[in-house]
Amino acid sequence: MDELISRIMAASGLDESLAKKAIGIILAFLQKEGPAAEIGQLMEALPGAQDLANAEGGAKGGLMGAIGGMMGGGGGVMALGGQLMGAGLSMGQIQTVSKEMFAVGREKAGEDTMGAIVGAIPGLGQFV
Repeated sequence: MDELISRIMAASGLDESLAKKAIGIILAFLQKEGPAAEIGQLMEALPGAQDLANAEGGAKGGLMGAIGGMMGGGGGVMALGGQLMGAGLSMGQIQTVSKEMFAVGREKAGEDTMGAIVGAIPGLGQFV
Protein backbone atom coordinates (compact mmCIF):
# COMPACT_ATOMS: atom_id res chain seq x y z
CA MET A 1 0.00 0.00 0.00
CA ASP A 2 2.88 2.36 0.73
CA GLU A 3 4.08 1.98 -2.86
CA LEU A 4 0.62 2.85 -4.20
CA ILE A 5 0.30 5.88 -1.94
CA SER A 6 3.78 7.11 -2.92
CA ARG A 7 3.11 6.66 -6.62
CA ILE A 8 -0.19 8.52 -6.41
CA MET A 9 1.39 11.35 -4.44
CA ALA A 10 4.19 11.67 -7.00
CA ALA A 11 1.89 11.49 -10.03
CA SER A 12 -0.92 13.71 -8.75
CA GLY A 13 0.71 16.14 -6.34
CA LEU A 14 -1.69 15.13 -3.54
CA ASP A 15 -0.46 15.04 0.05
CA GLU A 16 -0.44 11.70 1.86
CA SER A 17 -3.72 12.26 3.68
CA LEU A 18 -5.65 13.16 0.53
CA ALA A 19 -3.99 10.36 -1.46
CA LYS A 20 -5.12 7.83 1.16
CA LYS A 21 -8.62 9.31 1.17
CA ALA A 22 -8.86 9.12 -2.64
CA ILE A 23 -7.62 5.51 -2.67
CA GLY A 24 -10.12 4.59 0.04
CA ILE A 25 -13.01 6.23 -1.81
CA ILE A 26 -12.14 4.39 -5.03
CA LEU A 27 -11.67 1.05 -3.27
CA ALA A 28 -14.99 1.43 -1.41
CA PHE A 29 -16.68 2.21 -4.74
CA LEU A 30 -15.09 -0.84 -6.39
CA GLN A 31 -16.27 -3.07 -3.54
CA LYS A 32 -19.80 -1.78 -3.96
CA GLU A 33 -19.97 -1.88 -7.77
CA GLY A 34 -17.44 -4.48 -8.90
CA PRO A 35 -17.42 -8.28 -9.20
CA ALA A 36 -16.83 -9.77 -5.75
CA ALA A 37 -14.24 -12.40 -6.72
CA GLU A 38 -11.98 -9.99 -8.60
CA ILE A 39 -12.37 -7.25 -5.99
CA GLY A 40 -11.33 -9.81 -3.38
CA GLN A 41 -8.21 -10.61 -5.42
CA LEU A 42 -7.37 -6.92 -5.73
CA MET A 43 -7.83 -6.29 -2.00
CA GLU A 44 -5.62 -9.28 -1.16
CA ALA A 45 -2.93 -8.05 -3.55
CA LEU A 46 -2.84 -4.63 -1.83
CA PRO A 47 -2.19 -5.12 1.89
CA GLY A 48 -3.94 -2.37 3.82
CA ALA A 49 -6.49 -1.75 1.06
CA GLN A 50 -9.41 -2.99 3.15
CA ASP A 51 -8.55 -0.57 5.96
CA LEU A 52 -8.61 2.39 3.55
CA ALA A 53 -11.87 1.22 1.96
CA ASN A 54 -13.46 0.79 5.39
CA ALA A 55 -12.38 4.30 6.39
CA GLU A 56 -14.32 5.67 3.40
CA GLY A 57 -17.47 3.62 3.85
CA GLY A 58 -16.40 0.11 2.89
CA ALA A 59 -18.76 -1.93 0.78
CA LYS A 60 -21.64 0.37 1.75
CA GLY A 61 -20.34 3.28 -0.35
CA GLY A 62 -20.39 5.83 2.47
CA LEU A 63 -22.66 8.84 2.65
CA MET A 64 -22.69 9.41 -1.11
CA GLY A 65 -23.71 5.79 -1.66
CA ALA A 66 -26.51 6.15 0.88
CA ILE A 67 -27.77 9.33 -0.74
CA GLY A 68 -27.52 7.75 -4.19
CA GLY A 69 -29.40 4.71 -2.92
CA MET A 70 -32.24 6.88 -1.67
CA MET A 71 -32.40 8.57 -5.06
CA GLY A 72 -32.87 5.28 -6.87
CA GLY A 73 -29.37 4.06 -7.55
CA GLY A 74 -25.73 4.39 -6.64
CA GLY A 75 -24.95 6.82 -9.44
CA GLY A 76 -22.04 4.73 -10.66
CA VAL A 77 -18.87 6.38 -11.90
CA MET A 78 -20.43 9.85 -11.86
CA ALA A 79 -21.17 9.53 -8.14
CA LEU A 80 -17.60 8.38 -7.58
CA GLY A 81 -16.31 11.46 -9.39
CA GLY A 82 -18.56 13.66 -7.29
CA GLN A 83 -17.32 12.07 -4.11
CA LEU A 84 -13.67 12.54 -5.14
CA MET A 85 -14.29 16.16 -6.14
CA GLY A 86 -16.01 16.67 -2.80
CA ALA A 87 -12.84 15.41 -1.11
CA GLY A 88 -10.87 18.13 -2.90
CA LEU A 89 -9.54 16.50 -6.08
CA SER A 90 -9.65 18.20 -9.47
CA MET A 91 -10.81 16.29 -12.55
CA GLY A 92 -7.19 15.97 -13.66
CA GLN A 93 -6.16 14.57 -10.28
CA ILE A 94 -9.05 12.10 -10.37
CA GLN A 95 -7.88 10.80 -13.74
CA THR A 96 -4.26 10.62 -12.57
CA VAL A 97 -5.16 8.81 -9.34
CA SER A 98 -7.42 6.36 -11.20
CA LYS A 99 -4.83 5.56 -13.86
CA GLU A 100 -2.09 5.07 -11.27
CA MET A 101 -4.30 2.90 -9.05
CA PHE A 102 -5.23 0.63 -11.92
CA ALA A 103 -1.61 0.44 -13.10
CA VAL A 104 -0.58 -0.76 -9.63
CA GLY A 105 -3.60 -3.08 -9.57
CA ARG A 106 -2.47 -4.65 -12.85
CA GLU A 107 1.05 -5.12 -11.45
CA LYS A 108 -0.13 -6.66 -8.17
CA ALA A 109 -3.39 -8.48 -8.99
CA GLY A 110 -2.92 -9.09 -12.71
CA GLU A 111 -4.36 -7.84 -15.99
CA ASP A 112 -7.19 -10.40 -16.02
CA THR A 113 -8.43 -9.33 -12.59
CA MET A 114 -8.33 -5.63 -13.39
CA GLY A 115 -9.84 -6.17 -16.84
CA ALA A 116 -12.79 -7.99 -15.28
CA ILE A 117 -13.32 -5.15 -12.80
CA VAL A 118 -13.20 -2.47 -15.50
CA GLY A 119 -15.49 -4.51 -17.74
CA ALA A 120 -18.07 -5.00 -15.01
CA ILE A 121 -18.51 -1.31 -14.06
CA PRO A 122 -20.13 0.83 -16.76
CA GLY A 123 -18.13 3.96 -17.58
CA LEU A 124 -15.06 3.01 -15.55
CA GLY A 125 -12.91 2.37 -18.60
CA GLN A 126 -12.78 6.06 -19.50
CA PHE A 127 -10.90 6.81 -16.26
CA VAL A 128 -8.39 4.00 -16.33
